[in-house]
Amino acid sequence: MKDHLRELVAQSLLDLRRHGRLAQELVPPDFVIERTRTREHGDYACNIALLLAKPAGLKPRELAELLVNTLPTSQHVEKVSVAGPGFINFTLARNCRLGTVRRVFELGKDYGRQPAGSRESVTVEFVSANPNGPLHVGHGRGAAYGASVANLLDAAGHPVQREYYVNDAGRQMDILAVSVWLRYHELGGVNVRFPDNGYKGEYVVDIARGLRARAGDSLRHNAIEITDNLPPDEGQGGDKEAHVDALIVRARQLLGEAGYRSVFEAGLTWCLGDIRDDLAGFGVVHDAFFSERSLATNGYVQRAIDTLRANGHLFEEQGATWFRATAFGDDKDRVVVRENGATTYFASDLGYLLSKFERGFERALYIFGADHHGYIARLKAAAKGLGLDPARIEIQLVQFAILFRGGERVQMSTRAGSFVTLRELREEVGTDAARFFYVMRGNDQHLDFDLDLAKSRSNENPVYYIQYAHARICSLFRQLAEKQLSYNRSAAEAARNRLVGPHEDALLDELMRYPEVIEAAADSRAPQALANYLRELAAAFHAFYNAQPILVPDEELRNARLGLGKATQQVLANGLALLGVSAPETM
Repeated sequence: MKDHLRELVAQSLLDLRRHGRLAQELVPPDFVIERTRTREHGDYACNIALLLAKPAGLKPRELAELLVNTLPTSQHVEKVSVAGPGFINFTLARNCRLGTVRRVFELGKDYGRQPAGSRESVTVEFVSANPNGPLHVGHGRGAAYGASVANLLDAAGHPVQREYYVNDAGRQMDILAVSVWLRYHELGGVNVRFPDNGYKGEYVVDIARGLRARAGDSLRHNAIEITDNLPPDEGQGGDKEAHVDALIVRARQLLGEAGYRSVFEAGLTWCLGDIRDDLAGFGVVHDAFFSERSLATNGYVQRAIDTLRANGHLFEEQGATWFRATAFGDDKDRVVVRENGATTYFASDLGYLLSKFERGFERALYIFGADHHGYIARLKAAAKGLGLDPARIEIQLVQFAILFRGGERVQMSTRAGSFVTLRELREEVGTDAARFFYVMRGNDQHLDFDLDLAKSRSNENPVYYIQYAHARICSLFRQLAEKQLSYNRSAAEAARNRLVGPHEDALLDELMRYPEVIEAAADSRAPQALANYLRELAAAFHAFYNAQPILVPDEELRNARLGLGKATQQVLANGLALLGVSAPETM
């Protein structure tokens, strides 16, 4: 509808210029058509007169009156008026509002969706937790947000690829490998002091147990071989980072490349498999798991470095190769190749960024945790250096989620193994509540996750309130069968003029708003806008349900009201699906 109203205004402007009422060279501004705050001011308001008045040499209200008097007639518009300082307000025709029921029936699951492939392609990278342990509740918020944004972009017509970047080449994975190796020794009766900086979760023991079942004693060494002449750990008065790095070097020496790789792969394979299973249970599925190691083998890192060098953005200093990132707005220059010839993490970032566009995507959306704020300037600078359009690179940051139970904050620590896993959260509150609670506030806001509220079966629990509306509609149709009454969709469409009450009108308005909500939520990367809308739609239905009987003897009126309920059921299910939440038929 907004597009239709925009066309009417554009046609009015064209006619005014054609007839000399406005200057031919007058350039139309980028005006807005948006929902009014109250129905007293109609359904939509347009601000074009406020923006164009000064260039046109007119007062805003004068220009608004000119535009209104020149607007083409439309069967969808009942009334147009000028309000306030010069807003143009549109009131929709009743038949337009009533036609929403038919549109929902005709489109079904596609109601609110734009044609597939009608907008630019997007690769959305989200979660991308290091595969060195189970996902925790912090990862869960990024997963819920990323999956919902990807679903919204898909609904808005974007071809979408959902990607998980697997950090399978970094130091943290080496620390996991050493942690697994030492637990493997403990299971074989060789007790070695566990490093302060190691991964202490019970899952490390599980990985070691599986490794031992496959490898037997082939990876075993005695305690002296492992620990002799290592620098002291933090608990021994030393440096924990230096100690664990020395352990990594020692493991590589003792095991050889093949042996060390078998330990490394045991940790990676277990953790990545656990992450995949956990995400699947959370209703989150990625189209691709992109390996960091593949950046080197497929040449992306080298091509990125060669491109920067060809563009004149690299320099040598103290034996290292640097990217002059400060020339593009970053806070410091970045090393891409160390003195020893090894490429850096930033070089991998460059290669990964280049890969996204070499693979044909038109926009790259990164979804990071809030602790990655520094990546915004870094990646924008990288894009400029590589000759890519930085406007096509977008970074959304997801703030932390804090769990509360019984009014008390739930503590968590990843390395110590005492964290709350995403799986534990799902088991406690359910996937539906977790998915909804994670996205009901903006990703840039901290989230206090109330576990008790998420489990409650009350109207204060937003996901329960919305799902109950859907289940209530399903219950209506079960009651219809029990009463041996009939419902006919064609009859419901034909009788929609019987929907004359204020609660019916309000519910029609909400149903009509749904496609606009989807488009706006997708464009602003804001699934909370859809979550809020679904609460408002559920509230409108509950008010309609409580205001008058629906299963009335009057067959025509009964069909009309049931049709309105059926359309509401469809829109609730459509919206909940985009958020990864089920639409139950009973509760």
